[in-house]
This record gives sequence, structure tokens and C-alpha cells, in this order.
Amino acid sequence: MAKKKKKDPLGNVVAKNRRARHDYTIISTVEAGIILKGSEVKSLRAGHCSLAEAFAGETGGEMFLYNVHIPEYTASSHFSHEPRAVRKMLLKKREIATMSMAIKRKGMSVVPLSIYFNDRGIAKVELALAQGKQKADKRAATKDRDWKRDKARLLRNRG
Repeated sequence: MAKKKKKDPLGNVVAKNRRARHDYTIISTVEAGIILKGSEVKSLRAGHCSLAEAFAGETGGEMFLYNVHIPEYTASSHFSHEPRAVRKMLLKKREIATMSMAIKRKGMSVVPLSIYFNDRGIAKVELALAQGKQKADKRAATKDRDWKRDKARLLRNRG
């Protein structure tokens, strides 16, 4: 009998922005839809995407995703896409309003944490309302993480 894979709560994750959790303090997260072309979806399904320098911003009452690199799908013909195109996100008006107010008033950022396909096969983006960390905060987080790892190792070896 074959083992079943454990289901990831986010579905089929294509790309994660692991650097975001190091550089920012995550305040809240929101799931958003994203408008893509056919070749972009094919490229995502192949697992090609980079969120390294990506961010989201509000323009004219709509949220857009900037600097996400989705490389061209090699099998597509002349109906290809631009790799770093600005992509529109689908959010509720209330969510857009709260994010834009936080960006303007408190100096926060909206950062994509991951791109994934949900159960129905629709591409989604997990966005985070985040506040930048200072260098000392990053050092403290690293020190705390290392201590927890060492403590777990000591307890495991002792008993």
C-alpha cells in the first residue's frame, strides 16, 4: 500500500519567499488571487518562479504585484509573457483599504510570502502585511533560533 503525501495547508506551493520572514516582522497574512496569462500559469506549474525582490503596492484602488520573476515558458510560441511584468491581484475592497492605509500611515510593506495552487488548481498569492526589522532585531532572532536548536539537541542527547 502506497503512503499518502501529507497535504500542505497552502496546496501545491510553487515558490516561497523565505527571506521575507528574516527581513520583516509579519503582522498579518491574506490570501489573494492573481491574474495570469496562460504561459505564466504553465511556467508556474513547472515550478519556475522567484519572489526574491517582490513586493505589492496599491495604485488606483487596486493592488499590484511587482518584481515577481516568472520565466518564459519554453514550449509556448509567440504568445509568451514578460518575465517581470506587473500583475494585478484580486482582493476585497476592505482588504485593499486596510493594506493601503497601513502602508501610508505606519510605513509598513506588503510582501508576498508564497505563490501556490489551491485545491481547485487556481493560482494564489499569500501576502503579508509586514514591518521591516532592524539589524539588532535580526541578530536577536538568529540568536534565539540558535539557542532553541542547541537546547533541543542537548535534551535529545541527554534523554
